[in-house]
Amino acid sequence: MAKHGVKRSRPAELLPGTVRVISVHMNYLPGETRDSEQVLKLGERAFISRYALGRDYHKVMRRRLSLLADRIRDEVTEFDGRVFTDSAPVLEVELASKAGLGWRGKHTLLLSRDQGSWFFLGEIYINLPLPVDAPQTAHCGSCTNCMTVCPTQAIIAPYQLDARRCISYLTIELKGSIPVEWRQLIGNRIYGCDDCQLVCPWNRFAKMTVEADFSVRHGLDDVGLVELFAWDEAEFREKLTGSAIYRIGHQQWLRNIAVALGNAPKSRIIVAALQTRLHHPSELVREHVIWALMQQGA
Repeated sequence: MAKHGVKRSRPAELLPGTVRVISVHMNYLPGETRDSEQVLKLGERAFISRYALGRDYHKVMRRRLSLLADRIRDEVTEFDGRVFTDSAPVLEVELASKAGLGWRGKHTLLLSRDQGSWFFLGEIYINLPLPVDAPQTAHCGSCTNCMTVCPTQAIIAPYQLDARRCISYLTIELKGSIPVEWRQLIGNRIYGCDDCQLVCPWNRFAKMTVEADFSVRHGLDDVGLVELFAWDEAEFREKLTGSAIYRIGHQQWLRNIAVALGNAPKSRIIVAALQTRLHHPSELVREHVIWALMQQGA
């Protein structure tokens, strides 16, 4: 099994009776990765949130949680349970906080004194009356680094995130046009955003992953925007099948990269790359390409 933490909590507000939740975390930050802050400073390179550089965590975590559930079932015949990892409307951070894995930071992510925040959360709902772990106290103090650094000021108050402004939402969950007022602030972030984690003092104690599935694939920790923009749909499928990025689809992928190319230092190479998609079948792609060309002064 990969290195992980396991704690128990009772979600009294969710389920009655003797139902308990086993909360699990798994570190995902690859050890051999191009420095994030360096990539963010290189406008012609693509920044991808570090959780998405390897294989899809939903599949990896779910497989590991299922193995853990099977081990419990081997020992306790009356065991019944169900596993989750960002796969249902489960209050993962709240449950992990109650289980003592950490506390909710001002950026709304879970923080741990000895793990930072570079980890995934998963849960097993079980029918066994296990002892309940005590929650941790919060340790953010007066620090507001995460709030200050957020490019779009999406953390509108401590512990309050306006998802409509969040770059992770804009580049991943939003399926339509990215509002013009946020495009320049996205910079070269084409999938997600790690800024609030990069400046968090507690991440000095973060542990690197020991899970091979989270290793960097296809050099995505340091790759040029023009190169990625040239991928056709077949290459997108070939390279990103099995990745968390795959679910946004090729059209949204091109949309995000077009915005980043518009924000990149002005270059004839970038203009030429954008012009190759000027007549793309997707109106969504064309709209963002036209905006990017205007940004490039073309």
